[in-house]
Amino acid sequence: MDDDLIFKQLAADTAEDNFPETGAPARLLSLTYSALIAAQQESGPLLDVTATKQAGHPLCVFEELVQITPVGTPVKQMFYCSVCHARVLAEHMEHAPIWWPHCPYAQFQK
Repeated sequence: MDDDLIFKQLAADTAEDNFPETGAPARLLSLTYSALIAAQQESGPLLDVTATKQAGHPLCVFEELVQITPVGTPVKQMFYCSVCHARVLAEHMEHAPIWWPHCPYAQFQK
């Protein structure tokens, strides 16, 4: 068989039409996000939820509660997803039943 014919057939077999575009699994995205935030926390404190909101970024319902609560800056700089059930579900289930608005883990499930 001619080399050109072999490569033409290989190109036809691997055309984009034969492989629908897929994203990374939600579990992998969730684990990666958690690892990135953990690495970011090692380099210093996170931006507090009030400053995050003032910068125009939406907060999840739990962060909104913390943002309006009269607590100190260290409390407002915590990574609340680390204690949220949505993170646990997202890291252990594909198509986890998470619907919180502005939750990054819910966004990964879409």
